[in-house]
Amino acid sequence: MAVDKHMTILVVDDYQAMRRVMKTLLRKLGFKGNIYEGEDGVEAWEILTKNSEIDFVISDWNMPKLPGIDLLRKVREYHNQPDLPFLLVTAEGLKENVIEAVAAGVSDYIVKPFTMEVLGAKIDNIFSRNTATMK
Repeated sequence: MAVDKHMTILVVDDYQAMRRVMKTLLRKLGFKGNIYEGEDGVEAWEILTKNSEIDFVISDWNMPKLPGIDLLRKVREYHNQPDLPFLLVTAEGLKENVIEAVAAGVSDYIVKPFTMEVLGAKIDNIFSRNTATMK
């Protein structure tokens, strides 16, 4: 099944330039829905609790106030959509970080730097798995 290109996405990163790059990549991949931005996990959590239309979260791991891994844990434990698709972006591909992210319930992870094609493949994988589990 094809990924819904009109879904609403939340992009979380403490660097505005990285949020801008991510939004540009998503648009180039054909995503036409709303793209919200959060500059840290605290702001992202506020957006998630006030906005039930978020279909997908892409979050950086390393951020001040509330890192992406802790945002993920909070979503899995307290959010009204505990299975919300969540892509964690990290600059470190350390095995222990990957294990920690999987244990926290990440849908997938991506290591910086990455290409538009890799991002697209990760998103396709996340939503093809979610579609298969919903059947």
